[in-house]
Amino acid sequence: MLIKNMAKEDLEILSYADLTELILKEENKPLNTPTIFKKICEILGHTDEEYADKIGDYYTSLATDKRFVFLDTNEWDLREKNPIDIVMDEDEDEEEYEEDDEENEEIIDEYEDDIDTSIEDDDLDDTDEDMDDLAILSDEELEEN
Repeated sequence: MLIKNMAKEDLEILSYADLTELILKEENKPLNTPTIFKKICEILGHTDEEYADKIGDYYTSLATDKRFVFLDTNEWDLREKNPIDIVMDEDEDEEEYEEDDEENEEIIDEYEDDIDTSIEDDDLDDTDEDMDDLAILSDEELEEN
C-alpha cells in the first residue's frame, strides 16, 4: 500500500524504521538520511525543530536495524536488495594453513619425548574410590535436612 493512501492514524503508529522501509520500497532506490527523515517529518507533520532534534536518534535507529544497509554512496537501502558477497582468496588461505601445519609439526616433534600419553591403571581406579562416598537422596530426605 502506498504511504499517501494510508490514514494518518495508521502512519503515526508506525516506527521511523517502518516508515523508512515503506519509503525505500516506494522510491525503489537508495536515499540519504536527511532525505528520508525529511519525508517522514512531512508525513507525520513534524516541524523543522523536531526534525533537527530527532535526526541523530533516527540515524542511530537505522544503523542498528538489520533491515537496512548503509552504502558506500552514503545512502540507505533495504538489505534484501543488497546481498553481501564475501570473497576469499583461497590461495592465500591455503598457504597460511600449510605454514601453520608445518609450525605445529615442528613444535610437536620438539616436545614429543616430554609428552606422556600413557594411562596407568591406577589413574582409572581413583574415580571409583571417589564415587564410594556419594549417595543418592530422595526429595523427602533433602527436605528433612
